[in-house]
Amino acid sequence: MLQIDLSKIWQQLIYDPKEPLLFSSGLFIFLFTGFMYVYFLVYKHHRAKTIFVTLFSLYFYYKSSGIYFLLLIFSAIVDFSLANAIFRAESERKRKIILILSLLLNLGMLAYFKYTNFFYSIICDLTAQSFSPLSIILPVGISFFTFQSLSYTIDIYRGTLKPVKSFLDYAFFVTFFPQLVAGPIVRAADFIPQIFKPLKVTDAMIGRGIFLIASGVIKKVVIADFISTNFVDRIFEHPTLYTGLENLFGVYGYALQIYCDFSGYSDMAIGIALLMGFHFKINFDSPYQSKNITEFWRRWHISLSTWLKDYLYISLGGNRKGKIRTYINLFITMLLGGLWHGAGFRFVLWGAMHGVALAIHKLYLEVFPSKTENRSPVRQFLITALSVFFTFHFVSFCWIFFRADNMEIAMQMIRQIVFHFNPRIFFEFINGYMAVLIMMLIGYSLHFIPKSVELKTENIVTNLPLPLKVVFMIMVILLVVQFKSSEIQPFIYFQF
Repeated sequence: MLQIDLSKIWQQLIYDPKEPLLFSSGLFIFLFTGFMYVYFLVYKHHRAKTIFVTLFSLYFYYKSSGIYFLLLIFSAIVDFSLANAIFRAESERKRKIILILSLLLNLGMLAYFKYTNFFYSIICDLTAQSFSPLSIILPVGISFFTFQSLSYTIDIYRGTLKPVKSFLDYAFFVTFFPQLVAGPIVRAADFIPQIFKPLKVTDAMIGRGIFLIASGVIKKVVIADFISTNFVDRIFEHPTLYTGLENLFGVYGYALQIYCDFSGYSDMAIGIALLMGFHFKINFDSPYQSKNITEFWRRWHISLSTWLKDYLYISLGGNRKGKIRTYINLFITMLLGGLWHGAGFRFVLWGAMHGVALAIHKLYLEVFPSKTENRSPVRQFLITALSVFFTFHFVSFCWIFFRADNMEIAMQMIRQIVFHFNPRIFFEFINGYMAVLIMMLIGYSLHFIPKSVELKTENIVTNLPLPLKVVFMIMVILLVVQFKSSEIQPFIYFQF
C-alpha cells in the first residue's frame, strides 16, 4: 500500500532559506501546473482571479523570503493609502508632502534592510572601531518591488495615472509573482490597465510564452550555472592562483553568466505572464551587441534604465539645465544606480564608471557628430566591429568590480591580467576547460546571432502544434536535468 509521508510534503511547502523557490526548480513546475489549472477556472471572473493570484503570489514570496512576505503586504497597504491621499489632496503642497512621505517610507525601508550595515561599517572605519555586521536579512527582491510601487505613487502625483479603487487590484499589481523577486520592474501605468481588460490567451501567446520560458531555463541552468560552478566562481574566489589569461576568461565568463542569469529570469517572467494573459515589455535586447555605452544601457536591464531615466534623471533636471548639469545628472543617476545594485563601494565605483562613460559619450557626440553617409560598407563594418569590441570590454572591465567580493579581489584580478598574463598556457588552458569554453562559445554565439534569426526560431516554436510544443518542453527539461547542479543556484539578482 502506498504511504504518503506528510512531513516531507510539509517540509517542501514551508520556507527553507537554503532552497528558495526558483522558476527552474521541480517544485515550482509542480506548483505552477496546479496554479494554471485553477487559474483557467477563475481567470474570467475578475475578483476570483485577483484573490487567487494575489494569494499564490504571496505564497511564492513566502517561499522566497519567509516571514518577510508581511513586509510586502505592509508596503502595499501604505502605498495604496498614500496614493489615494495624493489623488484626493486639494493643494499642491499637500500632494508634495504626501509624496515625500511615500518616498521616505519606501526608500527608508530599502535603506534599512540594504544599507544599514554599509553605513555602519563606514562609521566604524571613521571612528577606528571594529565592525561587526548587524543581523539584518535582506528580503529577496526588495529593490524591485520598492521601485515598482514607487512608480504608482509618482505617476499619480504627476497626474499620468489614476488610482485603482480596490486594494485587491493594487495588491494584485504589487505582488504579481512572475516578476516579483528579480524583475523586470513593471510600471503601474503599463500593468494595471491590463488587469481590467478581458483576458485572452491566444495560441501565439502560448507559443511565445513556451519559447521564452525554455530560452530562460536554458540560459540560467545550462549556460549560467554551468560556467559559474565550473569556472567563474573559482577564478573570482582566488584570482592569484590563476594566470592572467585564466582571469581574463573568468571575466568573459562572468559577463556571459550575469547576462544569461538575469535575462534568463526575465525571459521566464515574461513567458509565464504571457501564459496568464499579461504582457511585459522586453528587458534585454542583446546588450553586448551595443556599439557604445549609451546603446548598452538602452539594451541592458531596460526596465531599470528607463525607470532611472524617467523617475531620477528627469527629476534631477535631465538635459533641461545646460550641458554641464546634464553630465552631472547622468553621473548622479548611474552612481545611485550602482548603489541600488548593492551596498558597497565597488557597486558605487561600478555605477560611477558607467556614469562617466555615459557623460563622455554624450560630450563626444556633441563635439564629433556621427557621419555615416560617405563610409564604404567595409569601413562601416570595421568601425562597428571595433565599437562593439571596445564597448564590450569596457562593460566587462566594470563587471570585475561588480562581481568581486571586495576591492582587493578586484585589484588582484586586474594585476594578474596586466602583469601575469602568461599566454604560453593557452593550449593547456583549452584542454583543461574544454567543456566550459564550448559552453561560453555557444552562449556568446547565441547572443550575437542576428535578431532576424532569433525571431524566426521563436516563430517556429510558436507555430508548432500543441503536441509538438509539449515534446519541445520535454526535450528542454531533459537537457536541463543533464546540466543541473546538485546545489541550488539562486538567481544573481535575488540579492538586489
